[in-house]
Amino acid sequence: MSISDAPQQIAQTVEEPYEGHADRYRPFGGYAVLVGAFGVSMAGFLVAAERRHRLPERYPLEDLALLTGGTFKLSRLIAKDRVTSVLRAPFTTFQHDKGHGEVAEAARGRGLRRALGELLVCDYCMGQWVAAAYVAGYAVAPRPTRAVAALFTVYGAADVLQVHYARLLESNS
Repeated sequence: MSISDAPQQIAQTVEEPYEGHADRYRPFGGYAVLVGAFGVSMAGFLVAAERRHRLPERYPLEDLALLTGGTFKLSRLIAKDRVTSVLRAPFTTFQHDKGHGEVAEAARGRGLRRALGELLVCDYCMGQWVAAAYVAGYAVAPRPTRAVAALFTVYGAADVLQVHYARLLESNS
């Protein structure tokens, strides 16, 4: 084996344990990078924040509710909104409009590009990353973080009202 064959040989060795896992391509290397990046970032943040005594002893229920609402709406905005498709486009392929300003997209490419695409089109998957950002922001700068969470919580509640109002109009016509 020559030096130029080493990356291919390593990739083949890494892929072997995953052979037969699925009937379609799964970017396990990309997933590993994302899982590692999340874990290292959160661990690093938690260690640094704890050393600086920035982690709250407790999270008041009203703040958790605010951060939860903000996480829901911001995750959905990133993963599904028509306008934010500009962020997803390098990693996804447009499938169709879904209504209420949302689109359906599919991940494209291979490796990390595909793994990022899968993350970016999944509001559930994106929720973990957004929640982590909110929790980190809350520890470092609680007031601005509450303001951002409030914005997206109110926006999410307004969406619910918009959808119900549209249904009411449809049922009365």
